[in-house]
Parts: sequence; C-alpha cells; structure tokens
Amino acid sequence: MSEIHIGGFRRLQGRIPVQGSKNGVLPMMAASILSDETTVITNVPAIQDVFCMMGILKFMGCSCTLKDGELTLCPAGLDRTDLPEEYVRQMRSSIVLLGAVLGRCGRGSTCYPGGCSIGKRPIDFHLQALRSLGAEIREDGCCVQARAGRLAGGTIRLPYPSVGATENALLAAALADGDTVILGAAREPEIEELCRFINAMGGEVSGGGTGRIRIRGKKKLHGCRFQAPGDRIVAGTYLMAAMAGRGEVELAGVRPEHLKEVIRTLERAGAVFDISETAVTVSMAGRPLPLQVETGPYPGFPTDLQSPVMGLLCCASGVSRIRETVFEGRYETAAELEKLGASVTVREGEALVRGRPVLRGGRAGARDLRGGAALVVAGLAAEGETEIYDCFHIERGYEDICRDLRLAGADIRWQRQEAKEKEN
Repeated sequence: MSEIHIGGFRRLQGRIPVQGSKNGVLPMMAASILSDETTVITNVPAIQDVFCMMGILKFMGCSCTLKDGELTLCPAGLDRTDLPEEYVRQMRSSIVLLGAVLGRCGRGSTCYPGGCSIGKRPIDFHLQALRSLGAEIREDGCCVQARAGRLAGGTIRLPYPSVGATENALLAAALADGDTVILGAAREPEIEELCRFINAMGGEVSGGGTGRIRIRGKKKLHGCRFQAPGDRIVAGTYLMAAMAGRGEVELAGVRPEHLKEVIRTLERAGAVFDISETAVTVSMAGRPLPLQVETGPYPGFPTDLQSPVMGLLCCASGVSRIRETVFEGRYETAAELEKLGASVTVREGEALVRGRPVLRGGRAGARDLRGGAALVVAGLAAEGETEIYDCFHIERGYEDICRDLRLAGADIRWQRQEAKEKEN
C-alpha cells in the first residue's frame, strides 16, 4: 500500500514529459495476438494496467517483456483462449481480448471485467458487435463464452459510440472473412491509433477517427514496430495541476489536436496556452473562473477528465456546474474532495461546485483512478499537508505522478507503507 503526501501550495513552473497513452497501448497489446509474430510497441508507460494486461497475455502463453518503455510481445506460444478471472476482474479494458482471441482462434471465454467503480458499464454492445460477425455467444452467470468457425464480415451498428465495443469490433473483424463496416463507431484518438496499428500489422482499415470504419478482413497479419502516442488524459490532468498551482508548465510529447475541447474549456477558466506541434504550455495567474462542463464522447470533453476538472474548480472564483453523461459513478469523488474543504453538491445528475478561496490540507481516499488524480489537483491548491490513500488506483494510469509534478516544483512525494511502518 502507498500514499501520496502533498506539502501544500507552491507555484508550479517547469517542463513535464508526458508518458505514453494507457488507453492507446492496452488495445494494441490485445491486437498483437492477431499475429503469431513478434510485435514491439515503444513509449509504453510502466503502469499497473499494462502489467495486468501482460499478466493476462502470459497466462495465455504469450511472451511479454517491458524495458525502458519498449514492450516486446511474442504471441507464437498462445495456447489458451480463456482469460484469467484474477486479472480480468482488475481491469475493464481486458474485455477487448475477447474479440482478438475469437478472431485468431475461433473461440474465447471470459468473466465480466472489473476496473474502477464509476458506474454501470455493461458489455452488451461488445457482445452484439461480435454476434454481428457470426459469433455464437453464451452467457452463464458471470461468464461469457464465444465461438465461431471463422468470423464473417458484416455491418455493425453501435447504438452508442462505445470505445471498448468499437475496439472489440475492430479486432474481431481484422481476421474475418470479407469486409466489415462499423457504423456509429467511437471517434477517440485511441481508436484512430488502433486502426493505424492494425494497418502496420498488414491489416486494411480505413475511417479511423470517424463514425464509419471499414475493415477488409485478412487471412493473416504480421508483427510490427509501433510508437504509442502521448497520453492525452495524463496531459489534461497536468494542465489542471498547473492551473491549481497558478504557474507556467510545458507538457512535452503530446498532440495538442487531441486536447482541443479540454484547452477550449480551460481557456474559459482563465488559462493561457502556447501550442506547438508536440507540446502545450499553460500559464495561469490567480484563481480559475467558474465553468459549466458537460462530458461526452470525443470530440466532447472527456469523462476521464471530469474528476480532475472538479478538483480544479473547487478553488474557482464562483460556482461551477458539471454534468456527467457517460459514467454516473464518477461523482463519488465529491465526498473525498469535501475532506479538503471543498463544497460540492450532487443532485439530479449534476455536480454544483462552489469554489473556495482556500482549500485546506487533509486526508482523503482515491476512490478510482481519475478521482485520485482529482485529489492531487486539489491538494496542490490547498494550504497545509494533504494525504491521499488507496493510491494503487492512481498507479493504474499514471506512471509516477509525484515524479512528474516535482519536475514543475510541486512538493509531492510517495510514502510507501513499509517506510511508514519503520517510522512507527
């Protein structure tokens, strides 16, 4: 167990390299099993979700090594098509392996996936997409079994632009017989990157980044070498941290076009941006202005940044309103922010955030990955020491949030449980 300790408000200034994209790398890892050749992905973050996916692939017979940001995957030894419950319960994105293993082996089984407790996240759209390609799927309690000879191309109509369902459909269709069209596809940058990755493996995918994706199934794919993009959610978190610290911070290794709505929103809060091709610099003087924010599928404001922006708006100069339209459970962060002196009221599907001139240090728990990041943002704007516990959630998506923010002058550090016990 570990905690994060923040020593109190400091003006932030410096340059932070942005880690590789968690939400980009995980589906690429799943796609790697569509070939029996070695694949190398670079710019891979050393985070718990990546280690969890490596554990699943090793269980299935694949070889995986991660060193200095370079992930080598060799799926030649794949000899199992059942996904291990121990790992699947830890991470929702593991569900995309079902489409990949079904496409390569014609069968696969899994339990319902886990991850953060941020609301209802059914997999109905995933299963319907696989059925559209000819898979026979049986649900038995918490277990899902899928079977097909060879999947056949077809038309998949998604009633909602689900990122995970789009990824599962892409992976299943890559080796299917014939052409597949996904209508209502998710448009997130991570989907576009996955399409590029499949093409690098010898696939034929067009339309990534639009609501209509076409896949021409191939009989075989090959290994490749591919660089993952910077993590836009980590970058957005650090933009808000810089604003909470009322400083000037450059984020390097990120594509600003992936953050257009985030940047527009934060400009309304008083931030000033300097943008280049692969970097964003944010400057902030004084308290943020209040905002009205509504989350939505890309290119809307990302649900993964709803909690961090709530943490920022706790010190705004007025009342802000946040409406979450994707995962209703993200509002659980509000109760923890109140332990730092924030005033957040949740009612009728909306969070009312009354900005305080000063937040106070305190002790609060990371309920989920992005909720933990929100506490870090709020803690950077608080007077006195803030302690955040249950930080294993944060480690699922941030390689080292303390290391990164110290580069900009934050007084923030990890305190591992073992060290704390020695002190006592």
